[in-house]
Parts: sequence; C-alpha cells; structure tokens
Amino acid sequence: MIDPRELQARLAEEMPPAWRAAFMAVPRHEFIPDTVWVRREGRPVPLTRAEAPDEWLNVCYADEPIAVQLDDGDGSGRGHVTSSASMPTTVALMLEAAGLRPGAHVLEIGTATGFNAALVASRVGVENTTTIEIDADLAANARAALVNAGFPVEVVTGDGTKGHAPNAPYDRILSTAAVHKVPYPWIEQTAPGGRIVTPWGTAFHSGALLRLDVNGDGTASGRFDGDTGFMWVRDQRTPHGAVEDRVKPEHDFAETVTDLHPYEPVGDFSASFAIGVRVPGMLSTLVYDNDDPGTQRYTVHLMDPVSESWAAWRIQPGPREYPVRQHGPRRLFDELASAYAWWEGAGRPDYTRFGLTVTPNGQSVWMDDPVHTVA
Repeated sequence: MIDPRELQARLAEEMPPAWRAAFMAVPRHEFIPDTVWVRREGRPVPLTRAEAPDEWLNVCYADEPIAVQLDDGDGSGRGHVTSSASMPTTVALMLEAAGLRPGAHVLEIGTATGFNAALVASRVGVENTTTIEIDADLAANARAALVNAGFPVEVVTGDGTKGHAPNAPYDRILSTAAVHKVPYPWIEQTAPGGRIVTPWGTAFHSGALLRLDVNGDGTASGRFDGDTGFMWVRDQRTPHGAVEDRVKPEHDFAETVTDLHPYEPVGDFSASFAIGVRVPGMLSTLVYDNDDPGTQRYTVHLMDPVSESWAAWRIQPGPREYPVRQHGPRRLFDELASAYAWWEGAGRPDYTRFGLTVTPNGQSVWMDDPVHTVA
C-alpha cells in the first residue's frame, strides 16, 4: 500500500519554496472524488479508488490535472470534461501571482474539489476565505472535504461570474475557471489596490494567466503571463461540436492557395495568442489523415459556430502550395492570415507584452501600454 504522505512530500518539493508548507498541510487526495477520469486512447475513462487504490492515489499526487466531472454531471455520456482538479504546479503559479498575505480577504471563483480553497485558507486564514461554485453537487462535496480536512471555509453555491457581494470588498479575487470577458462584478467587489488573477483565453488560444490590479476609479488593468489552460466559466464556453457537424459536404465554398504553413500561426504560443485576440470566435481543429499523427497529411479546420463559417486548410508534402476552402459570411483563413501578418509586422511580440484593461463599458487588449489598443 502506497503511503500518501510520501507522495505528498514528493509533490510539495516541486512547488515554489513559499508554498511547500501549504502543500504539505493540505493532503490533495482528501479532496479528490473516489471516481475520476483519465484519458486513454483519446477518451476519458473512469478510474475508481475502490478498484485501483494505488493507481488512484498516484493520480492524486501527479503533477497533472484530474478530471472530476463529465458533462456537468448530467449523465449524458457525451464525454466532455467540465470540472477538474488543476495541475498542482499551475495552482502554485496562480497562488504566487495573487501575492497572498496573512489576513487578506479572498474570494475564489470555481471551488471544484475545494483543494485550492484549502491552500488559500492555509495562507490567509479560514475566516478570510470565501469560495463559490456554480455546480451544487461539486459545492456540497467540496464543503464536506474542506470541513473534514480542517479548513471549513465558506462555500457558496452560485454563479461565480457575479462574485459574492455579501462578503465584499475583497483584497484578492482568484478564479480557477477561464474567462474571455472579465466579469465586471469582480472589479466592483475588489478593494482599490486589490488584485484579480484569472486564466484568460480565446476560442483560438487556450489561454494565459491575467493579473489585474484594481484602481479606485472603477477600472482594472494588468498583463498576461504564464501558460494556463482551464475549464471555462459556463456562460463563456465555446459550443461543443465535431468537424463533421459544422463542415458539411453540401456546403458551397471558395478555394484559394496559400504558402503559409500552420506551424507558425497555430503552433507558436505568442502568435496564436495574438491571432485569438484579433480574430474573435474562431476555433481550430487539426485532423490527420486516417487519424494517424505520424502522417504529414492533415487538414486544419477553422470554424465559427455562431456564423457557421469554416475554412479547411489542407497540408501535404511537396511545394508550399496549400489549398484553402472557405465557407460562410466570414473568411476565417483570410482573417487568420491578416492577424498573423499584423503580428509579424509588429516584430513578433511575445504574449507577455500584451495586457488588458476593464472599465464599466467593456474591456480592451493592448500591447506594451494601455494606450496602444490592439483589440
């Protein structure tokens, strides 16, 4: 039988020095459900504590995210992961970015298992920690786990995008669910001089970590840093759907040829971040011929579920002459190519040069300085 304390100590050693004691004080396995899902052959399959206790325990202390809910718990069998216990080193990255200090008043958005809330409480105090979870079952399980682990923080069942006004103002708001549009109630409920830390992304790009410092005039501004992909808040999810649901044989299309290979605009982190910022609502999916990742023949599909536009960007060995088919009111490949050309013309800026400002009227993404708006 594996000793969880040994696994816990090994994981804690991988954390930043300032957070190792917290990771030793909060046993992760006490927050992980008895049934989780692991990915095998591209699909999530259940792993139960009762049937494979050692494997389950190893999963609990691996530096990996753990799927703890599928399909919002509706039992539909679609197989979409809708809640997870975040990768521990990413958790630590966010905790460090928040700059938590003892006595700080903190609201966490997205309780999930409750593990992160316990880590926060270990630093700022149980009485100073509030966490909110939209899913009632997840909230109830986390509430019980927090009590059992000795961190009985207040767990609110509700929509985290609205914050939790009764306990405001907060010194820190820490979201463990990604957003594209930062909810303005978070700014309203953060004290001037406080900070909001959240994963931020686009339909095209999985996301980066955003640190917003809140001003006294109802605005907040900050920069991006850190590669962080998280579950989305529910009302900002990109609609699910397979390529075959959106690219139909009967669709008409216009065809062009390009010498642009997807390695740079799709594979480069900073390029794809910039493209996602400048081309809203565009998904990308890569489909290999015969589902074989070893082949050099594949198609990059660009899709906008709202306008039902798509582009199919066909890659194969030979001359750099790649056919592109485009359907619908948006010419998605043209938009991507234009955004990529902008990024190259700007000197191929790293994503950390970008920032975001939120006001009561909306939000804007900028580069280097808030006066240089790019989207």
